[in-house]
Amino acid sequence: MSDKTIPAARCPICRKPTVSDYRPFCSKRCADIDLGHWFRGDYAIPGDPVDPADLPPGADGSGEDGENK
Repeated sequence: MSDKTIPAARCPICRKPTVSDYRPFCSKRCADIDLGHWFRGDYAIPGDPVDPADLPPGADGSGEDGENK
């Protein structure tokens, strides 16, 4: 076997050691900060572009009659 040790997991936001209740984060605060990044669109999962014509009615943020609310 090797003498190498596995380093402790670190919070991706503040780099502190993780806490099992909030894994992979160290606290609810860091988990909420990460959630905010997702909501703002800071993180994105790559995919093929979507043609707006292929979306169901109302999925583009417009109302039933095509006008923005």
